[in-house]
Amino acid sequence: MAFEQTYLTLADIEAARARIGPYVRRTPVLTSEVLDDAAGARLYFKCENLQQIGAFKARGATNAVFALSEAEAAHGVATHSSGNHGSAVARAAKLRGVPAYIVMPEGAARPKAIQIERLGGQITYCAPTQAARETGVAEVIARTGATLIHPYDNRLVMAGQGTAALELMEDAPDLDMVLAPIGGGGLVSGVSTAVKALRPAARMIGVEPAGADDAARSFAAGRLIPLTEVNTLADGLRASLSADTFAHIRRGVDEIATVSEAAIVDAMRALWEALKVVVEPSAAVAYAAIRDGRVEARGRRVGVILTGGNVDLDRLPWVKA
Repeated sequence: MAFEQTYLTLADIEAARARIGPYVRRTPVLTSEVLDDAAGARLYFKCENLQQIGAFKARGATNAVFALSEAEAAHGVATHSSGNHGSAVARAAKLRGVPAYIVMPEGAARPKAIQIERLGGQITYCAPTQAARETGVAEVIARTGATLIHPYDNRLVMAGQGTAALELMEDAPDLDMVLAPIGGGGLVSGVSTAVKALRPAARMIGVEPAGADDAARSFAAGRLIPLTEVNTLADGLRASLSADTFAHIRRGVDEIATVSEAAIVDAMRALWEALKVVVEPSAAVAYAAIRDGRVEARGRRVGVILTGGNVDLDRLPWVKA
């Protein structure tokens, strides 16, 4: 019998909002006349950099951890992460009163590791490859009996991430398009589901670094093409899509744009200066696509999801070593 693909629903996302409501922040939507004038558009920035743990990942991880049965949660939870999802899982586990085991790649941003440890997460380091991350977390689960909370290949995680779009569209109605970064695809899967359910005419655009462009290549080819080489300072966007997130992207995303490293840095700095908030490189890619002309936004109402603000302040990309 052929496998029939099923998809995330708006009901899944609404259920996630009810579940995580006591534990996450409703983040503000900020605007800037300076950035609007530069784009020739009306831009609405959903500031998930101001979320608990400084990233949207708090939504999906909290939904997944609190949806576990007592038996599933009894031995704790485990994941692999470059930082933000690890912090989110550690925080959700702490709130639920269970252990959290986080596998992180060597060379991950130190502030993110410090935050995981502060939240009680137990870190195991691995080589900076997808294979090493997956092997590492499998070994941790075999040793501890913990339940895997995958960073993106998990419907509960995807549904939690989609709650950011519900709030965005309530605070900025009648959007013509919504832009979100793509790493493993969990965020854009949830966001696109919400956008297309509530505002079918709006264009849903994913954005990723040119140096980690598996989503753009897969989208163009109509088949999943995993990352083989990664070259981007946007550390939160170095993961490959899963089969499930790719299926959601093909269903709900209209376009995928890629941006250069220079464009990411330029956008990151512009956001700091105009919005007066801290955003990390991964969070700047969506606005970079507008600023660099990779997406035509002129004359439109555009929602832009700023995904996180966990930055190593000793290694700002515009400061020469």
